[in-house]
Amino acid sequence: MKQQEYNQNQMGWTLVELMITVAIVGIIGAIAVPSYMEHIRESRRTDARTELMQLKMEQEAYRLENNSYASAAQLGVAPTEFYTFSVSNVSATTYTLVATAKGAQLKDTACTTINLDQSMNKTPTECW
Repeated sequence: MKQQEYNQNQMGWTLVELMITVAIVGIIGAIAVPSYMEHIRESRRTDARTELMQLKMEQEAYRLENNSYASAAQLGVAPTEFYTFSVSNVSATTYTLVATAKGAQLKDTACTTINLDQSMNKTPTECW
């Protein structure tokens, strides 16, 4: 009789309950992880846009002193973990700042290259 009473008082999970729990966690994970990764890519893109704006301010300061815009070397442009920055179309009156994705950020396929010029033209527009 004692053995029967002992079994009735045991608490725990059955295999079916455990399998249902694992399935639910798997479904939630399958939905959450891609969304999280997209959020991370957008955050890195924001960092690149911030760097482009900083470089624009440095270009304008350089032009005030030198009456022309600077090259990437003159600005001391340095790459980050997820973007390489460059300056193209440099003249006394024009320039284009370019952020090019690298590494894991290449999965941000619509925005692998982000541009900003002296007139604040931002391309591609969906990346800004």
